Amino acid sequence: MAIIPIPAPERATGASRLPSTGGLIDRFERPMRDLRISVTDRCNFRCVYCMPRAVFGRDYAFLDRDELLSFEEIERIARVAASHGVRKLRLTGGEPLLRRGIEELIARLAALRTPEGDNLEIALTTNGSALTVKAQALKDAGLGRLTVSIDSLNDELFQQMNDVRFPVSRVLDGLDAAHAVGLGPIKLNMVVKRGLNDGEIEAMAAHFKGTPYTLRFIEYMDVGTSNGWSLDEVVPSAEIVERISAQHPLEPVGAAVTGETAQRWRYTDGSGEIGVISSVTNTFCGTCNRARISTEGKLFTCLFATEGHDLRALLREGADDEQLAAAMASIWGARDDRYSEIRSSLTPELRASRQRVEMSYIGG
Repeated sequence: MAIIPIPAPERATGASRLPSTGGLIDRFERPMRDLRISVTDRCNFRCVYCMPRAVFGRDYAFLDRDELLSFEEIERIARVAASHGVRKLRLTGGEPLLRRGIEELIARLAALRTPEGDNLEIALTTNGSALTVKAQALKDAGLGRLTVSIDSLNDELFQQMNDVRFPVSRVLDGLDAAHAVGLGPIKLNMVVKRGLNDGEIEAMAAHFKGTPYTLRFIEYMDVGTSNGWSLDEVVPSAEIVERISAQHPLEPVGAAVTGETAQRWRYTDGSGEIGVISSVTNTFCGTCNRARISTEGKLFTCLFATEGHDLRALLREGADDEQLAAAMASIWGARDDRYSEIRSSLTPELRASRQRVEMSYIGG
């Protein structure tokens, strides 16, 4: 496939830029480096913390196909974002492997280059249900990094959490298939909810210790309004680390890159590491460099945002790349989001009344 050059745009009016790279910075001088693109709002799981069946049931109205961004539109947005300093693209959902032809999109994105001629990092987050079938095609298309969500090794509990009776063994088979074709490094995400799967922390750590996979524990978050989030259900990352370290001693590891969401801990015996994502108890808003594109083409500057900016309308009304670049620069330049930092200052009533976009619509 031909390499698609990315022209560096002219400086957008009112937008701040990093002098060394030309990348955008927001009001808190945070650069835009990571773009997460939701390619579908559909999922074949009904996980209780993301798409509970009571809300996303048989009668739920998902987006029509023509409401979704086309692959050409996603490619244009990614190309312009790269000209503004984005260096990592992550495809999310819903479940991104449900999007027909996802391999074609990955190939398009893998052909993009930065203004300096470097590759972009192409990543994907999946529930792992289709990896045994899709792994080789994803690798061949140019996918680099892979993250798989897995919340328990106990099959009964895993099926309870995904609420579609999908066995955990098939996800584990998918992991092995992805590793076998050379997809990696592969990270595993476990969302921990007190009273549901917090009893699985030590077992999960022990199972994946010494394997090619890096397990990350995510504090249960108040994303969207459908999961009935309560602060009492959050298991602090400090508790998770303490519990694992009591059985398998851990020591802290410095961040690999600025803006990394996970705090890293390695086993002192050299058998790998874990990560903890503390978006509730130890926030990382100060270094957040992630923008998100929703399934229907809205740019969100925070996972907890109440509204997005409609890029699809610009594209379909005939905006050229320069106009798209200017819009993106203006949006990021005005960014002042830091919801996780101010969450604790909000009363439970204010938190409950705050309208937030659903995880399945914006991606994680």
